[in-house]
Amino acid sequence: MPLPFLTADRAHDDDRAGPEAAPLAHVDVTHADVAYEDPERWRRPYRPGPWKVGGAAVLLLLASYLLFSALIIALAGSGSAAGVCVAAAALVMGFAVRMVQAGVRANERGLRRTGLFSSTTVAWQDVASIRTVQQPVRRLGLPLTVQGQAVLAERTSGGAPLPLITSHDTDFLGRPDAFRAAADALDEQAARRGR
Repeated sequence: MPLPFLTADRAHDDDRAGPEAAPLAHVDVTHADVAYEDPERWRRPYRPGPWKVGGAAVLLLLASYLLFSALIIALAGSGSAAGVCVAAAALVMGFAVRMVQAGVRANERGLRRTGLFSSTTVAWQDVASIRTVQQPVRRLGLPLTVQGQAVLAERTSGGAPLPLITSHDTDFLGRPDAFRAAADALDEQAARRGR
């Protein structure tokens, strides 16, 4: 079974190595083998950032401590307190998973912006344009705002634009090249659909 994400990474590594580095014989860098992918599947046009992954790892570590304490409490004979610890661990794990899933995804039908507590889906025919603007943005999602860039989806119905990604969120803080690549990918997907 072809694994296109490995092919893409290998091709990127070969590009950085220079023209003398040739791809391995079994690696097809033309991406012709990705035809099996479902166009209806929601795909994120960027990788989760280190702040998001690190925060989720810390939360999962906390959940493991809660589960271990639940085991100790259950062995000591207090089932209700152990149940509280297990419930707290489940909440922390759910929050960590949702935090990693938060972001922007696109497919053939439209855009979906997933937050911690809600999701917004906009069909491509309802997107007038996608543009990058300079504006105050939140740093790591906290109330502190700094001057940065944001990618906004303007709707055909008017109203407030839908903020998709910012240069200082948990995916792109300290990664300006990744932000530009994600903005370009979103703009390219919108252009492919005639927007």
